[in-house]
Amino acid sequence: MLNFSIARLPRIEFGSGVFHQLPDIVTRYGTRILLVTGAHSYKNISGWQSFIDALNHRAISFEHCIVAGEPSPALIDDTVKALADTSLEVVVGIGGGSALDAAKALAGLMNVQRSVMDYLEGVGPELPYKGPSIPLIAVPTTAGTGSEATKNAVLSVQGAHGFKKSFRHEKLVAEYAVVDPELLSSCPPNVIAANGMDALTQLLESYVSIKSNAFTDALALSGLQAVRDALVPLYQHCTQQNDKTTSKVYEYREKMAYAALLSGITLAQVGLGSVHGLASPLGAFYPIPHGVVCGTLVAAATDINIKSMQTREPDNKALAKYAHVAGILCQKHFHDKESAHNALIQLLTEWTEGLNLPRLSSYGLQEAALDKVIANARGSSMKTNPVVLTDTEIKQLLLSRL
Repeated sequence: MLNFSIARLPRIEFGSGVFHQLPDIVTRYGTRILLVTGAHSYKNISGWQSFIDALNHRAISFEHCIVAGEPSPALIDDTVKALADTSLEVVVGIGGGSALDAAKALAGLMNVQRSVMDYLEGVGPELPYKGPSIPLIAVPTTAGTGSEATKNAVLSVQGAHGFKKSFRHEKLVAEYAVVDPELLSSCPPNVIAANGMDALTQLLESYVSIKSNAFTDALALSGLQAVRDALVPLYQHCTQQNDKTTSKVYEYREKMAYAALLSGITLAQVGLGSVHGLASPLGAFYPIPHGVVCGTLVAAATDINIKSMQTREPDNKALAKYAHVAGILCQKHFHDKESAHNALIQLLTEWTEGLNLPRLSSYGLQEAALDKVIANARGSSMKTNPVVLTDTEIKQLLLSRL
């Protein structure tokens, strides 16, 4: 039976140039907006000044919140307090995952006037969120997190006692996701690589998730095909400083924006796996960008998952799914699952190395600290991994990328 349940999604506007529709979309919700962006990337958007001029022409006033790095609960709370008397009507997030997550949290709290700590999973009182939320319009400028399609805002406190947790509710889902592949033109090669591997990881982990279904599987496979065709060529193009206006580059950006969007849709519906389970403590305790964690661990995590299932759960349906992914990514027919699995691990490893994803030790992680990371890795993402990994297996995974 093809039984499944799909949670709320944004209305999606996807395509080259749809960014120019944004002023008209904003006016459907009001004339007083909160604009949430990253620290620098928004300045490089070719249509940025035209966007601001269009807001002014429509008599739309805006407050501007800049998010430098991954958002913290303090940033959210301070911004909510500072803007408490502004009567904002809509939040517009333009940027990478950090800016969109901050926008999501701010939209959820502007009319509630409580600390976001009251709602974060795994910390504080975990009060039920009842809203109301201000309408949110999400405009990604990177291709990785898929935050434009999800219901959770990931917030971080970094350091020895840090955490990386979600404020999660369907009321936080954006009203609109405006996905314009042209906005990726300002992404440097390292961002293309890390975010692209994040999208790949989300697609792969949601495809083999214990909650996966026929609907999300179809989207995940379509996204994986797009990553296969575009990630490495787009990265190589950026590193070689080639002409950024060729039709091939437009095609690569389009496919990566599409893959990232699908990865957000699938993860929001069926969850993720061991890589994202580890991403939370690693990103909390060390200054490791989320995409780097995903990119550096996905090959090793896939290898550990497969070996664990072969040993303990040889009938696990995820083994056949991994073999199917191998056929798609390698564009080759394999006569047996073992050959397919080996080819998949080899390809993912080659991508990890070819995209220059750094090892975890580059950010200060040492072997002596692995037990602490493992102890904090059993969150929601790890619960939908296709096999329950032992602490020893997780340590082996981390050691292989240390």
